Amino acid sequence: MADDDEDIVLSELEDDDLVQQMMDDLYDGLKEEIEEGVRILLERGWTPYDILTKALVEGMRIVGIDFRDGILFVPEVLLSANAMKAGMTILRPLLVETGAPKMGKVVIGTVKGDIHDIGKNLVGMMLEGAGFEVIDIGINNPVENYLEALEEHKPDILGMSALLTTTMPYMKVVIDTLSEKSIRDDYIVLVGGAPLNEEFAEAIGADAYCRDAAVAVETAKDLIARRHNQAAAG
Repeated sequence: MADDDEDIVLSELEDDDLVQQMMDDLYDGLKEEIEEGVRILLERGWTPYDILTKALVEGMRIVGIDFRDGILFVPEVLLSANAMKAGMTILRPLLVETGAPKMGKVVIGTVKGDIHDIGKNLVGMMLEGAGFEVIDIGINNPVENYLEALEEHKPDILGMSALLTTTMPYMKVVIDTLSEKSIRDDYIVLVGGAPLNEEFAEAIGADAYCRDAAVAVETAKDLIARRHNQAAAG
């Protein structure tokens, strides 16, 4: 019965109030309310892209800021990300149909020998929430897996994750292989994980180190924009 009451309340809200409520629901990780809000806005003639950017991406931006500032923690952000994912499940096919602009495309995966994926999953969800297309190739990836994914998906960004000091050097193996094949400059390479730091990222030839999911999103947006500006200038 409570769900019905929530549906009635959502459907009675003006557009601006509904968007604000959806941002609050996203913050609280309320999956069903997000699905309902998305459907209501679609029925009211909102474009899928406007729903994505004005309600979901903006909501996840606030989640990302509070995560960065230590107000929200991983379990809460995962709930928000799952709610976001539920909304995206409805919107994704519609976005494809309408040819909505994407921020960019990202291939992301944990390196060979490492089976940790919570951080990677969180980064993937947050990137998707910011309007990126994300291809997650999972855990324990040898260099061949990265090369295949890059060849198949032609992303703008390659993201690598490692949570062990024993596996983080493998990131250099991947980057060196890209250099050997003369394709290193085709991709923005971001790395992250608990034992890493900026010095390590610089030493292995990555474009940036991202200490958490919120930083990963901001860094990805910044580097994509820079690359676009360079291309336009060139």
